[in-house]
Amino acid sequence: MYGGEKVKLREYKREDIKLAQEFVNDVEVKKMLNPGIPFLYTYEDEEKWFESQSATNELYNFAIETLEERKYIGGCGINKLDWKNSVATIGIFIGNKEYWSRGYGSDTLNILIRFIFEQMNIHKIKLNVFSFNKRAIKCYEKCGFKTEGVLREEIFRDGKYYDEIVMGLLRDEYYKK
Repeated sequence: MYGGEKVKLREYKREDIKLAQEFVNDVEVKKMLNPGIPFLYTYEDEEKWFESQSATNELYNFAIETLEERKYIGGCGINKLDWKNSVATIGIFIGNKEYWSRGYGSDTLNILIRFIFEQMNIHKIKLNVFSFNKRAIKCYEKCGFKTEGVLREEIFRDGKYYDEIVMGLLRDEYYKK
C-alpha cells in the first residue's frame, strides 16, 4: 500500500488478529502503549477492534509489514483528527521485539508522516510518549518531532510516576530537514 525502505503500511487482515493480541499483551510493549492499567486484551477484544476498522470512520490504522519477509510486526495510525485546526494525533508500535532499534520504527513513521501531510493535507502531527520510552523519543526526534510540553508525573508505572511528553511536527519543519 504505502512503502518505505524497510516496511510497508497496509490494511489489517483477519490473520493479524492473533499476533496483534500477542503483541499488545506483551509486558514490555503494553507498558509503552497505554497510560491506563495494563490489563490483558482477549482475542475477542482484538477481534472487536479489527471489526471496527473502516476507511469511513476517519481514524486510519495500518498494519506494519516488513518488505523482505512480508511479516506483520506492529501497527500505526491516526488516533484523532481535528479537521478545523488541521491536527492529527498519531500512535505507533513495533510489537515484534526482533525489529526494535533497527530503523523499522523511523521508516514506518516517515511513511505515516508523508501520508498525513501529502494525502490528508494536515498541517500538524502530534503524539504523546512516556518519558521512560527513550527508544521511541529518539525515533520521534530523528523524524523531526519536537517536544512541545511535559505533563509532569502523569503516568504511574511499576510503582513510580513518570512524565508524559507531548511532541509535535509541523509540515514545513518536516520538509525543511
